Amino acid sequence: MKKILLSFVLIFLTGSLYAGVKVVPLKSSIAGESFQTYIVIDALKALGYQVEPIQEVAYAVGYETIAQNSKSNDIYFLADSWRPLHDAMVEKAGGDKKLFSKGVYIANSAQGYLIDKKTADKYHIKYINQLKDPKIAKLFDANGDGKADLAGCNPGWGCEKVINYQLKAYGLDKTVTHNQGQYSAIIADAITRYKKGKPILYYTWTPYWVSGVLVPGKDVTWLQVTHSAHPIVKSTKLPNGMDFGFSINNQKIVANKSIETKHPDVAKLFSIMKLSVNDVSSENLLITKGQDKDADMQRHAKMWIKQHQATFDKWIQEAKAAK
Repeated sequence: MKKILLSFVLIFLTGSLYAGVKVVPLKSSIAGESFQTYIVIDALKALGYQVEPIQEVAYAVGYETIAQNSKSNDIYFLADSWRPLHDAMVEKAGGDKKLFSKGVYIANSAQGYLIDKKTADKYHIKYINQLKDPKIAKLFDANGDGKADLAGCNPGWGCEKVINYQLKAYGLDKTVTHNQGQYSAIIADAITRYKKGKPILYYTWTPYWVSGVLVPGKDVTWLQVTHSAHPIVKSTKLPNGMDFGFSINNQKIVANKSIETKHPDVAKLFSIMKLSVNDVSSENLLITKGQDKDADMQRHAKMWIKQHQATFDKWIQEAKAAK
């Protein structure tokens, strides 16, 4: 009886049944991941939860933080868990024993290497392995050291380990330099070089705004690999026989394990929410057009919800039923 009375008091004072529950959204430094995170936040608010501001952390730190709260009554979540790319980090944090990750939030996320189409066509470059030839690699030399400059992946994202592994596996470590740091700055430099008519070599992923600026098939070309070489999966070959060196990833919402029993409505919500790659890419393109403030990305999320209101309402209805 006391618990029931306390619940009514909390509802009266705060307007929320979940006033005593802390909800903490976690996100990497990638601005393009804010959109999908805010959609999750708005869905949680629709269920009656009060959500704290997003905490920006490295992926590994995010998984560890969630795992440390595996038995908590609070809710910690990351809306952008790349699988299988992040499998090692997930397992290190405790895997299914400490983390909840059911359902697929964003399916068919691709990754890989690209070069400008002009150079690809002129020199008949189809495979990243061809850069083992110093003459081919030198085409993408941006600093005069004779080696190709690859606009690569931030340390801690997971993709950097795959790239470094492949550079050695394909014998490219002597002809290609993997430039790392702030991806936004590195890719901006590559785009500037492209606009000046110079050859470029870079890593990217979808959904992301880069492929809206450097359009595959028009401006740039995806490079394949001659054979799979990946530190996590045995084969990266697609059903159509093509192989871009990276397996197709699914992005999941990961949360502390305790939500299954303490917040079944949230567990249900996280397992049924779905966004399309195209919707995320379209929003990310708005970021490149100056709509890059946090308030912009919150607005983008609300716009998406309004345009897909029936779908959003169904998520909420099913989640409430699970409670």
